[in-house]
Amino acid sequence: MIRMLRLVGLSIWRQSLSQWSWRSFLITIVIGQSVTPLLGLLVWSAALPGDSQVSTYYVALLAVQLMTASYEHHTLSNGIYDGTLARALVQPQPVVIDVIGSNLGLRIWHLIFGLPLIAIAAVVAGAQIDVYEGMLALPAVVIAGALRFVFTYLLALSALWTERAHGVVGLGETLIFLLGGTAAPLGYLPEPFRSVGQALPFWSMLGLPAEIAAGTIHGAALSQAYAVQLGWLVVLTALAAVIWRVGLRRFAAVGA
Repeated sequence: MIRMLRLVGLSIWRQSLSQWSWRSFLITIVIGQSVTPLLGLLVWSAALPGDSQVSTYYVALLAVQLMTASYEHHTLSNGIYDGTLARALVQPQPVVIDVIGSNLGLRIWHLIFGLPLIAIAAVVAGAQIDVYEGMLALPAVVIAGALRFVFTYLLALSALWTERAHGVVGLGETLIFLLGGTAAPLGYLPEPFRSVGQALPFWSMLGLPAEIAAGTIHGAALSQAYAVQLGWLVVLTALAAVIWRVGLRRFAAVGA
């Protein structure tokens, strides 16, 4: 376990240094990732003027979006298509190590370049994030980041069967946008839509940490939300492990 953590740490360091060389592109993708939360902030602030909770929610959502965004269709899927995976398979470490390192390296740069944007949005929108509620949201952000990584990784594995992995991941991102709390905060939806949305994994990947930070989830509802998050993480991780093994056998058979 300690060796794995060291390998992940080394990969994050190596990948983040490599990513710095294309920092102009990093700024571009940070802006791209910020568009939908900022549009949601504008639309819902106009729909509910004077509601500081919705402003706080979307500013928190912007931060969560930047800390959980995943690009495995560009790292893992492209590696499958261009043959990099074949070389990675003979290295003395699991393939997923460098995928995780690239993911976390990008998220670090997202947060660094996105902090000024988050601060400006918070001031302009009048967001009011309580320190205690912000601390409560931190574990949810970590789990959301892991959940979104596993979900994107799982979809990116479709590259072992099809050349349309980017489209598959794009469909997943659309579902996160529609059902994860960006298009509309789930807390403002009527029943049964709210309960169904909260039971699906997409809200756990994005909207849940933002709602905790905005102070709309308390007590037993908070414990239940964490249980749903962790449950989906276990399910999707197990599914990704199975799909990886099945796809790897197919990859090896085709390569042979």
